[in-house]
Amino acid sequence: MTIGVYATLVATSLVLLLGEKLIQWIGVLRTYSIPAPVAGGLVVAVCVLLIRATTHVEVRFDSTLQAPLMLAFFSTIGLNAHISSLKAGGPILIRFLALVSGLLILQNVVGILLAFALGVDPLYGILGGSVTMSGGHGTGAAWSQVFAEHHGLQSATEIAIGCATFGLVMGGVLGGPIARLLMRKIGATDMRHIGNHEEETLVFEAPKAEQPTTPAALITTLTLISICLAGGEALGDWLAGTVFELPTFVCVLFIGVILNNVLSLVRVRLDQHAVALVGNVSLVLFLAMALMRLDLWELAALAVPVITILAVQTLLMALYAVFVTFPLMGSSYDAVVLSAAHCGLGLGATPTAIANMQAITNRFGHSHIAFLVVPMTGAFFMDIVNAIVIKLFLALPFFH
Repeated sequence: MTIGVYATLVATSLVLLLGEKLIQWIGVLRTYSIPAPVAGGLVVAVCVLLIRATTHVEVRFDSTLQAPLMLAFFSTIGLNAHISSLKAGGPILIRFLALVSGLLILQNVVGILLAFALGVDPLYGILGGSVTMSGGHGTGAAWSQVFAEHHGLQSATEIAIGCATFGLVMGGVLGGPIARLLMRKIGATDMRHIGNHEEETLVFEAPKAEQPTTPAALITTLTLISICLAGGEALGDWLAGTVFELPTFVCVLFIGVILNNVLSLVRVRLDQHAVALVGNVSLVLFLAMALMRLDLWELAALAVPVITILAVQTLLMALYAVFVTFPLMGSSYDAVVLSAAHCGLGLGATPTAIANMQAITNRFGHSHIAFLVVPMTGAFFMDIVNAIVIKLFLALPFFH
């Protein structure tokens, strides 16, 4: 049974409302700062799984709007990226990127060692490593074709999608509990708001705050987003097949960065309230749609060795966030938010990381540095570093 595009949009909106209500009703979801799209989306995904198991009816939601929503979200990241702000956060951005890069390498090392220990092709170790854990569905789908065509790995695409699905779920679920654990380390109680809620917020920092804007500002923002989407798609097509090939969302973000800073040079200021409104709406709709469309039965179909690799990768992410990311980022409240975001980046995707941060800062207060560093690191730099890391691992002798 296929649900049409408009009905899917209605269902997505209801999923978000359901997630908000579940967080109000269920204390454990509030305690562990589970994002509303994750809470609502997983409930729907489980219901779809039960319908399939009991009636053999496969419910499919239309995916037409999912990619445009994701690209619109990444374009607003670019439209919010000021070179001056990136310079201000430069040292912290570099340190966080180094930690993220370290995890990419560690994920592949652990994956390959487990693959050898379990007696399976070491390519499964990379596929269940940074390709899908930090790379998500897009990177997983792209590299799985390489693994299938050039390395002869059977069912590479199906396994990649299953691994990325597992990561997306765990990335959204793990961030809140890790943050709660780390809050105790800095002496924060459950109800104390330690951030300053009166400060001016960044684009994605306060998704529930009222955003004063005008129809003209909203139309201007939508125009700029459309330019980012069209320009990013053209740039992606131009780079396709070259050594500089990048995912479309990275190209869209890059166009947004260029556009924003060129406009700043000619003293044209964007309405950041309008950018925040469109960005946050795109983010939650994309996440809810992605999660409610999860094919949970594909996870059950993964072989035991792959499930084992994924379970260990989840444990690795939790330990890395607590014992590496948190102390090296300063053991502060900002470090707590960055560690929760790293769970989203290391197991899911940039939207998951930002949703994790929003769930925490909505409760405990702002973390400007986290919202300055994470979007650009996760949406731009990490994908470039990950591509280099994957290519270096594939150059090892036992892959030839």
